[in-house]
Amino acid sequence: MLVEDDLPAMELAHRAAVGSCPEISLTMVGGGDTVLDWLNDSVANKEQMPYIILIDLNLPKLDGLAVLRKLRMHDATRNIPIVAFSAEYTQADVLMSYRAGANTFVAKPVDLEQFTGFFREQLAYWTQPRQRELAFAAGQQGATGRH
Repeated sequence: MLVEDDLPAMELAHRAAVGSCPEISLTMVGGGDTVLDWLNDSVANKEQMPYIILIDLNLPKLDGLAVLRKLRMHDATRNIPIVAFSAEYTQADVLMSYRAGANTFVAKPVDLEQFTGFFREQLAYWTQPRQRELAFAAGQQGATGRH
């Protein structure tokens, strides 16, 4: 799942996902409040949760950090890997993302090549079961992720 409000970035992400991982179905939602509505509907309808959530920190209305906290508090999404990203890659953004529950933080991809690499890297890492187990075990012991 991609949580992103910027239409050109959403289009690039879609092209990158289809081109690099055609077997993956990418759900895209355009904002923080939208992802929470989607979550409530999906839980009510007993739909499968996403395997990974990629979230832009700079979202309108409900920002990415607030969404991260809410996703981590919800039983259905508590254990889903969440990758936070932002065009502004500051140390404060990284720390706040980890504190809010992100598993990792990356600079926001800006073109098709970067989005393609972003999807390949994140899917390769988070689809390896042992990597997921280690990341969540580290998170439970007080570690805040990697970047």
